[in-house]
Amino acid sequence: MNDTPLARAFAAIDAANAADPRQEDGQPAELLYGQRMTAEQQHLFPDATDPLRIACRGQHIERWMLSRSAYPEGREGYLTWRRDQGRRHAERVMQIMRAAGYGDDDVAAAGRMLRKEGIKRDPQVQALEDVACFTFIRHYLGDFATTQDPDALVRIVAKTARKMSADARARALAEFAMPDQLAAAVRTADAA
Repeated sequence: MNDTPLARAFAAIDAANAADPRQEDGQPAELLYGQRMTAEQQHLFPDATDPLRIACRGQHIERWMLSRSAYPEGREGYLTWRRDQGRRHAERVMQIMRAAGYGDDDVAAAGRMLRKEGIKRDPQVQALEDVACFTFIRHYLGDFATTQDPDALVRIVAKTARKMSADARARALAEFAMPDQLAAAVRTADAA
């Protein structure tokens, strides 16, 4: 990439995520996650706008800085933590985009995506969610599955599938070899 606003934004996001103290496959975990998100975005949405590309790369920017343990146990605590993370990620990515030379409309668009405003209604927000779900399935579901009760895993996969667009669910079924129970959970997500 040359010296473009997109290249500058990616470099700043990667530099921030390179400080992640947690390692995965010999790399800072969130740096690797951002790269995986970009790969999935290129696979699913090769003609994506810059705000979508940047939102994908920065989805978990500096995620380790707001610990889940700082919030109460249980679903309500988890959802509050996730919402606060989305707001934090949006603000940080928007700051990076401004410094990289993006205008207000592009900056605001990325912020909406990262805060998940208009999911299922805004195609760009939905595209980010589809990319995140594909990244989870391709890179994280296998290890995650080993920590879950089989019935709980089916429920989690069903919830993930409900977040996806119908097109993304169809692609996931075509691209990923899933056990019958998990594939059924993806297929029936529309009915739920």
